[in-house]
Amino acid sequence: MKRLQNKIAESRFALPVTAVYALAVWLVMCAMNCRGYAELAVFALSAYLMAELNNRNALIRVYSRMVSCTFLALGTMAAPVTGSLPVLAVQLCFIAAYLLLFSSYQDKRAQGKMFYAFAFIGVAGAICPPSLLFVPVIWVLTATNLMAMGWRNFWASVIGLTAPYWFIAGYCAMTGDMTIPSHLADSFTQAVDTAKYAVSPDTVVPFAVTLIIAVTGAIHFIRNSYKDKIRTRMIYELLIATASFTAIFYAALPQHGAQLTGILVVNASVLAGHFFALTNTKLTNIAFILLTLLILTATVLNILNCTPVPDNLSQWSL
Repeated sequence: MKRLQNKIAESRFALPVTAVYALAVWLVMCAMNCRGYAELAVFALSAYLMAELNNRNALIRVYSRMVSCTFLALGTMAAPVTGSLPVLAVQLCFIAAYLLLFSSYQDKRAQGKMFYAFAFIGVAGAICPPSLLFVPVIWVLTATNLMAMGWRNFWASVIGLTAPYWFIAGYCAMTGDMTIPSHLADSFTQAVDTAKYAVSPDTVVPFAVTLIIAVTGAIHFIRNSYKDKIRTRMIYELLIATASFTAIFYAALPQHGAQLTGILVVNASVLAGHFFALTNTKLTNIAFILLTLLILTATVLNILNCTPVPDNLSQWSL
């Protein structure tokens, strides 16, 4: 017997309906001057890349668009906090990096993919220096889970990671403008300065909701991972590990909660999509309904507490 969650998860109307819902909420935020159309465009591009991530890697073994639907729902829920241009740009960079890294599975000659994947992470680090904390984690997971970390791939990743900073250095040398390096140095100093430790109340709710959904999906996958192919298991274990380190980094650096929430949304969307699409019990059906209501409630609360931004295009502060 198909339950409500299965009917929604396997429906061909699930993604269009969720996309219309997300667009409507974003337009409300734009009308409130809480977010702008530039941010909406970046979020739409991220949603498209998440769909590609699901399609290219067959993350769910049945027909389902729940990965994209969950990303749209969680991204929209967190948009009042994570919807600024720099945070969305960091999120987009991580999705692009995942796309390239997953396609290099067991390929120790994927220097090009490694270069561009870590170049995206380098761009994320230039926008938000704490993003570079994920680099050692991704290096290890690329070696252990993707089995793609040979010496050539490693040095390609190092060159890709530093490439954005070459361009920044060249621009500064040509223009004599040293404000960008100073900004990066200040951002990195603030990232590791324990005196700056401060929990932002605005990020607590979206991060907590996303973490609950990620943990739910992770527990489900760990219990049922034997049903998936080895490659799929390796990818999900990588996502679970990255999500775990995201939670650790949030506990250590809560002042950067917005961008960490944006990164966690990417991981949680895949884990939750697997849970929603591949469970079929009365308990999981109730969990699906409760988690959906939790996301909708958090969305309303976040919009009500959303602070209007005078000029979204100029708001590149984190």
